Amino acid sequence: MQPVERAEYEGVDYGWVMQTTFVVTILVGAPVVAVLSAFVTLDSWGARAAFAVRVGAPIWFVTAVAVAIYARRTDAGDGGVTESVDASDADDREIDDAGDGAEADDEDDSDDGDKGGDKDDTADR
Repeated sequence: MQPVERAEYEGVDYGWVMQTTFVVTILVGAPVVAVLSAFVTLDSWGARAAFAVRVGAPIWFVTAVAVAIYARRTDAGDGGVTESVDASDADDREIDDAGDGAEADDEDDSDDGDKGGDKDDTADR
């Protein structure tokens, strides 16, 4: 079985920022828009939509900035990893396709009697 590859991020995890902004904006913005709409006369669906956009856009912007600042100041969105793992230590060696745990040799194996050295070994795999 092939090992799972992991990506190491330095800095802000913008995927986490976008997801958190979306969720917090819905959780905070929807009730705020609903409460504020009680004080305004909205005669048509177009007026209701325009009101939701006018009120929701600033809520979204403030939430996005706040989440980005929070992520920058803390290690938010790192998946709960507290210790940096050096991937080069664990993945310095390649395991051969047979799965027997032996390290793969990057040099040409001349044990098969091929003296030409031009043979493409990738076709055998």
